[in-house]
Amino acid sequence: MTMQTETYTVTGMTCGHCVASVTEEISEIPGVESVDVVLDSGAVTVTSSQPLEQQAVRAAVEEAGYQLA
Repeated sequence: MTMQTETYTVTGMTCGHCVASVTEEISEIPGVESVDVVLDSGAVTVTSSQPLEQQAVRAAVEEAGYQLA
């Protein structure tokens, strides 16, 4: 199985709670294996077992209360 890795930039995160919210919402997308969030830069690296729709990632980030840059 080939893993897919995509990096997104999320704006509006200011604390560990923000990171946890974004991680939790993105983790619920089918196929997502891991989510790595760097608070300082807003970089969110998502590893999945299948290509993800950017719209699904955007919706998850917005559900958490943030914006995809």
